[in-house]
Amino acid sequence: MGRIMAIDFGLKRCGIAVTDTLQIIATPLETIESKQLDVFLKKYCGQELVDTFVIGHPRQLDGSDNYLENNIQELKKYLNTTYPNSSTVLIDERYTSKMAVQSMITSGVKKKERQKKENIDLISAVLILQTYMQTLNK
Repeated sequence: MGRIMAIDFGLKRCGIAVTDTLQIIATPLETIESKQLDVFLKKYCGQELVDTFVIGHPRQLDGSDNYLENNIQELKKYLNTTYPNSSTVLIDERYTSKMAVQSMITSGVKKKERQKKENIDLISAVLILQTYMQTLNK
């Protein structure tokens, strides 16, 4: 069994989270620059089997598309083409950034660390992955 990888995509950087090989535990992996995403994925997928890519799908509060919609669809197309043996799923990511900050506060993370956007992106990727994993267990 391969891993499930979540991508919290942004124009500047992406938060990446993965499961263990049994697909039980979601773990933060890395925050990378968006322009380096393809290089990162090729290296990672060359070493690890990824069964499913889960992309955070940002939506407006009313459910309509947001400004990243075209980028998200391009990423999905790229993943489907480059990794045809893996599935690609979009998961609504509304509120994940706020939940990530709240999670850091609850965990006692210092304010300086909570203000780093890369930390928020990383935890958001874990939240996206956990949301997807919950849909599998229903």
